[in-house]
Amino acid sequence: MAGADPHVAFAREAARDGVELRGGAFDWLSEQGHVGFERVAKARRDPAIVAPARAAIEILGRIFARLRGDVTVLAASRENLLLPIDLVHEPSGTLIQVDGPEHFTSFRLTALELYPAEAVLGYDPGEYRRLCAELAPKSDAIARGLPAKAFGFGGVQRERAYHDSLFDLATPAMGHPPLIRVLAVDGDGAAAYRRVRDMVAPLSGGGGRPTRP
Repeated sequence: MAGADPHVAFAREAARDGVELRGGAFDWLSEQGHVGFERVAKARRDPAIVAPARAAIEILGRIFARLRGDVTVLAASRENLLLPIDLVHEPSGTLIQVDGPEHFTSFRLTALELYPAEAVLGYDPGEYRRLCAELAPKSDAIARGLPAKAFGFGGVQRERAYHDSLFDLATPAMGHPPLIRVLAVDGDGAAAYRRVRDMVAPLSGGGGRPTRP
């Protein structure tokens, strides 16, 4: 319902279909960005993630540079400050982000345009690019004056675009299903759930694979 936090309302609707979702965090999604992701991926010593992680890190590096981030700040950031995920379905390891208007900016569009055609995504990138172009004139102004680590003064929206890319690309590289993004530009999480119910409701069957830490 409108008025509640969109991801809370989304989870409430999902629960009615037997899908239990809760907030989460992972050690490969941290304040260190793709630097931390690379560190954790190497430490796993899992041959299955070597190639996908390497490819994702290369793309994330390009996105970070295009958004004018300072990589020295990432390297000096805290390993244990993890970035929160809106919702996680633990049995299947599925991550879900419920995106309000602040996620549809010219900076997000810049990042999306650097995604390779073969990127494994749980949403329609064409629709996201269209909405970014449409909403950017207003969304770019959200938190415009606030500073962000690695992006400096007025860098909050560039940081958000980078983190969205980190979530998108690191998630399948680490062996999880594609991260599902849900449109909630009107702030109505319940309505957002209904739009993607056919994608999320089947998770009530479990999925069988435990979430990787």
